[in-house]
Amino acid sequence: MINVTLQVNEIAERIHEMRKDQVRMIVAICGAPASGKSTLAAEVARRLTGQKCSAAVVPMDGFHLDNAILKTRGILARKGAPETFDADGFVHMVKRLRAGGDVAIPVFDRARDIAIAGAEIVPHDCQVILAEGNYLLMDTAPWDQLEPLWDLTVMLDVPMADLRARLIQRWLSHGLSSPAATRRAESNDIPNAQGVIEHSRPADITLNRG
Repeated sequence: MINVTLQVNEIAERIHEMRKDQVRMIVAICGAPASGKSTLAAEVARRLTGQKCSAAVVPMDGFHLDNAILKTRGILARKGAPETFDADGFVHMVKRLRAGGDVAIPVFDRARDIAIAGAEIVPHDCQVILAEGNYLLMDTAPWDQLEPLWDLTVMLDVPMADLRARLIQRWLSHGLSSPAATRRAESNDIPNAQGVIEHSRPADITLNRG
């Protein structure tokens, strides 16, 4: 069984060690869909905050392109794939976070399936930013521009069989039948997961989440 507390401790301890020499750190928490990125990022942020270190979670999902754009481009069925995000916009935001100051960030409203611009503010005095998303370590353009912007990178390693089961369950929880949930996962989510595994650069920390 995965000991999440130990994994959170490992990341928090590494951050504290590295922060001695800098005012702000930006940490990338990366993994395939359903690997547990958002849960881990939230837990690390909670731990850091409890240790008197201000932290904010910045999800990549806020840069989903709108469904109308995806439909016009003929890629709505591929939503969640690298080409369905405003990757350049995400890179620009991380550069702004790197530069400092208050930064407005978009947030993805999963219930309404839309991204909301300027939904949250990362304040200028935030000490640790935890970016989380599928493609933060991608070795293809324009995602590869992110590499020099990270102070620390974390990859969640989940066996494909476990990812498949989780992705199907995700669609089942949205009310789809078992055959429909399986089709949705196998036609889009699982190829996206394979892309993350095959095209991500090595991380500073790799966590087994199987």
